[in-house]
Amino acid sequence: MRIFLHELDDLSVTLTRVSFFLHTTLLWTTEAFPAQSVVMASPRLISSAPGDDVVLRCHLEPPVDIQALTVEWSKPDLRPDPSDPLRRVQYVHVHRNGGEVTDMKLRSYAGRTELLTEQLRHGNVSLKILNVTLADAARYRCFIPKLKSAVREATVQLVVDPNYIGEPTEPQLSPRDSQTPDPDENLDPTAGRPGRSHVIPAVIFSVAVILGFGIGCFLKHNNHRQTTSTTPG
Repeated sequence: MRIFLHELDDLSVTLTRVSFFLHTTLLWTTEAFPAQSVVMASPRLISSAPGDDVVLRCHLEPPVDIQALTVEWSKPDLRPDPSDPLRRVQYVHVHRNGGEVTDMKLRSYAGRTELLTEQLRHGNVSLKILNVTLADAARYRCFIPKLKSAVREATVQLVVDPNYIGEPTEPQLSPRDSQTPDPDENLDPTAGRPGRSHVIPAVIFSVAVILGFGIGCFLKHNNHRQTTSTTPG
């Protein structure tokens, strides 16, 4: 009976050590690898009439404060001006260092775009376009270059119809449809960090292996001790 109780004590110590290791590892994983925020556009299609004010809605999910990051709104299908020898890229709106950068702005949007700067701390990077024209009908891209995520951009399609009557429409799409990573975009692999969804299974597998190894060693040691105790001296 005394030997049996001693064996239970050994098993209890082993399980306690493994439980402590599991708790510490999962706690470190949660702190070291927080869930990534991705750029999402919802809805991705907005219909309006000339003269309307529209909001191209874009946000980060889960929300994070991005006041210190650069936000770029552009028309990805617009080619650089061929008359420009430097073929510089021009933007609909660029927010950097707490304000708008106007030297790279398309002239047709001068004085007509607003970023909801007070919402940047909540991950809201929506763009407001005032007095839309037929020429504004296009695909718009919201891009956050230095966001530590594998999904740093999303697109919104703006339709401007002279026969449209009513408020600018915003058809609701599922969150899955609102994520719009461009498959042709070469993202920097160092920009993002592995999310918990990838790390935690690996940690659990490692702990399971360690636990199995520990129990196996305990059983082997216990079997060896029983064999030794039954062997005649």
